[in-house]
Amino acid sequence: MSAVAWRKSSYSGGGGGGSDGCVEVADDIPGIVPVRDSKAPHRPPLAFPAPAWGAFVAHVRG
Repeated sequence: MSAVAWRKSSYSGGGGGGSDGCVEVADDIPGIVPVRDSKAPHRPPLAFPAPAWGAFVAHVRG
């Protein structure tokens, strides 16, 4: 997964000078959504089925 492009939420960074933790996700991988902790990018990411991640995000937004 080293070649994927990771992105953070637009809500991250709450003024803590970059020390705030955040979840990063990688897009454009068919069927899965890799997720990692921005404070520990060296750790292996978690991988969720795309439909499950979509349902999670929809629930959080709601």
